[in-house]
Amino acid sequence: MNKEILKDICVLYVEDENDVREFTAKLLDSLLKKVYVAQDGLEGLKIFEENKNDIDLIISDINMPKMDGLTMCEAIKKINTEIPLVITSAHNDTNFLRRSIEIGVTTYAMKPIDLYQLMESIIKAMEPTILKKKLIELNLSLESKIEQEINKIKSILDAQDNIIIVTNKEEITNVNKKFLDFFGIDDFNKFIKSKKDIFNFFKEEFGFISKEQISKQESWIKYIKELDEIDRIVKIKDALAEEKIFAINVDYYENKEDYYVFSLTDITKLKEKSNLFEYQASHDKLTGLFNRNKFDEVYSKEVKRSKRYNNELSMIIFDIDDFKMVNDNYSHQIGDDVLKEIAKIIQNGVREQDINVRWGGEEFLILLPQTNLEGAVIVASKIRIAIKEHLFSNKDLRITASFGVSQLLSEDTETTFISRGDNLLYEAKKTGKDKVIS
Repeated sequence: MNKEILKDICVLYVEDENDVREFTAKLLDSLLKKVYVAQDGLEGLKIFEENKNDIDLIISDINMPKMDGLTMCEAIKKINTEIPLVITSAHNDTNFLRRSIEIGVTTYAMKPIDLYQLMESIIKAMEPTILKKKLIELNLSLESKIEQEINKIKSILDAQDNIIIVTNKEEITNVNKKFLDFFGIDDFNKFIKSKKDIFNFFKEEFGFISKEQISKQESWIKYIKELDEIDRIVKIKDALAEEKIFAINVDYYENKEDYYVFSLTDITKLKEKSNLFEYQASHDKLTGLFNRNKFDEVYSKEVKRSKRYNNELSMIIFDIDDFKMVNDNYSHQIGDDVLKEIAKIIQNGVREQDINVRWGGEEFLILLPQTNLEGAVIVASKIRIAIKEHLFSNKDLRITASFGVSQLLSEDTETTFISRGDNLLYEAKKTGKDKVIS
């Protein structure tokens, strides 16, 4: 830990719990240049407005009275877009993670607070700002041949955990040791001579900045700078082919707008946690299929897309026949196993773009984009036969299902489309079960 960094830092610390605030503030005061203390977001915002030229960093809890920490940080970011933000909280749901990225939270320290971790978080958050200050203080030109100044820059760059890339206009002129280690590059000069661009390493994947996107731009630097912070996300393979996710921060020297510093922060774990929460919120826990919440999210979009582009859209709704008898005669555990095995049958019987939903209880729904009624009936029939012929875990058990199949009509609303499928399913049940009706 570089404690020399700490002694020059002025911090605004915001915490509503008295014991935590007093204890932590006392420790911070012993290590930092100055600590401003507030007990809620509203007071914290007022202190920052009064001392904005003095405060270097914000440390804040999330859940607080009067004004929460993220709302305060959002307001502070409007005053100073470059102020580093460190969040302290045991709160880790999807909304928190997503909103933290949107606001531009630099890093976080989980409660209960570990002082060493908090100091590391402060140093990590301040490093890009310190780098910029050093560059400004030295009035350094990257074109300078002064060895002493170059070494100062190199030491600052190499000391950081983030991947640092320095550019002159569109060209990479310097990188730190973290960059070289990550990509397994022994000689930066050879790398430069090979005329490789950093975005050659960006993985082509939806939701991330790609080489294809950048190659269409007149200036790749301007393109990245103008993106919202939440969209400055890239996926890159390291020298061992392990994929990592990075958030990109772009800064420039105040007197040299052609010179930029790119800082790539590893947010792999943060992103993975966010994706996990999103998965849990959108999928049925038992079967792994989409749940009703996810269906509600995509259904309206698919209906509108179908009508806008005149694409066919069909729906399959089916229900396991006499499922109550399975639970009553074999146990609810066996019933759960049946539902999971049927979910696998569905997934094996449809395309990747089809939307598979556990509609409720023993009822399932499949939405089939760009599929007409005839095609949907074929899919439903295959699934019906697969269920009927399937040897379940309990080999004495035989399962059938009844199906209703409908195609979206021009006069359909979202409600009538589903209702017609439900009615067809009811008819299949009423007229003998184990059949497909369209």
